[in-house]
Order: sequence, then C-alpha cells, then structure tokens
Amino acid sequence: MKTSEYPVGQPAQHQEQQPGIESELIPAPNYDRPDFFGSGKLKDKIAIITGGDSGIGKAVAIAFAKQGAVVNIVYLSEHEDAEETKKIISNLGRQVRLYAGDMGSEEFANEVVNNVVSEFGRIDIIVNNAGEQHPQQNIEDITEQQIERTFRTNVFAQFFLIKAALPYLS
Repeated sequence: MKTSEYPVGQPAQHQEQQPGIESELIPAPNYDRPDFFGSGKLKDKIAIITGGDSGIGKAVAIAFAKQGAVVNIVYLSEHEDAEETKKIISNLGRQVRLYAGDMGSEEFANEVVNNVVSEFGRIDIIVNNAGEQHPQQNIEDITEQQIERTFRTNVFAQFFLIKAALPYLS
C-alpha cells in the first residue's frame, strides 16, 4: 500500500476501560508500513518503549525493530495487544521482551531498567510513550483520583524511567 493510499483519519473510538484494548477498535489502527523495510540504523541498539503494546507505541516498536533494534515493551495490562506486537517483532527476526506493570510506580520503573540492563548490559534508547486521559464534560466532574492517575502515568512515569535509566545511558 502506498502512503497516498492510507486512509485519512479514523472514526471516533470509545472504550469504557483505560487503557483501551486495540483489538476492540473498529477499524483497527494502522501500525505498520509493509513497504518499509528499514536500513539497520538502529542495529543492535537496546530500546525501552513504554506503551509499546498498541497505538503509536506499537508503531514505534515495529519501526525500531525494522531498523534493527532490540525492543523492550512496557505496558500496563493489555496482554493480548502486547503479545500480538511481540509476535510481529519476533517475525521480523528481532529480539523483543515484554514487561507488564504500572510505570507510575518508581519501583516498577527500576525493575524494568534492572531487567533490561541485566539481560543486555545497557540501554541506548528510551521512548516515553505511555499515556492516558479521562475526558470529562465539566471540570467539576474530574476527580482527585483521575488527576493523580493521569499525572502518575503521563508525568511521574517519565521521570521514574529516566531516573532509573540515566546511569546506563551514554
């Protein structure tokens, strides 16, 4: 499929649970360009991609694998989505690891970094992609729990991962 043949936009999607499940989206999102094969620009680079199980993170994980990276995907609880992404990357002949947990936890961020460094000896790339939102019609409808959850995922998680990985980044 040529770039000009890709559909523009997607219909509005809604799922009650956060994060959503990619397999329930209709139509399914585009996450790969079959005509893109990569040129080895990331050959054997060790990447950690948060939210790499679906959506933009999945597209990044696959593109990085096509460029030769070893991909470590961190996701919250979408096991089916993560396994599908792992299968795609494995079929490209690239190494891929999955880590399920809450990046809003500093302990989990440390665990991920320690596991990656233990297995691969270093970290070359971090993609802080995990994020969530809980849209409300009125500001009065936003709860303290929603604000904290959103900040834990969208802000704290980035800080925790970089803090844990900094000693291993060149």
